[in-house]
Amino acid sequence: MRLQPYVRVDDVAFTASPRDVVARFGIPVREQCNPVALHELDYGRVVYRFQASGRLEEVTQRTSVLYVVDADVVRDVPFAVLADFVRAQDARAFQRGGFLISPRYGLAFVPAEPDWVTALAAHCIETWRALQAG
Repeated sequence: MRLQPYVRVDDVAFTASPRDVVARFGIPVREQCNPVALHELDYGRVVYRFQASGRLEEVTQRTSVLYVVDADVVRDVPFAVLADFVRAQDARAFQRGGFLISPRYGLAFVPAEPDWVTALAAHCIETWRALQAG
């Protein structure tokens, strides 16, 4: 996964619509509305989640290495050390429901469940922050 926080995941910008994603990748393996009312386009190793309005909320992808584009510098971060990296580089990082959330990098993941990383749209951070800590 190549992440430019809040801007794009790989070649898909956070301005993409469901139609844009389907035009680029074809019909998903599964399409559904998830329990929090987000429209999911599931391609197996990557899931795109949209609000009913069509706004892209998050992209979850299996990846053993996260490539973070930060101020035009690309950092390659193996998933095995991603939690340590986030804690060292993002003083505003916090945990909710087993997820480690990084406002600096716009991502959420469960350190104990390797390989899945979720890139978040900027407006999603406060939603995560508002969840009950614990």
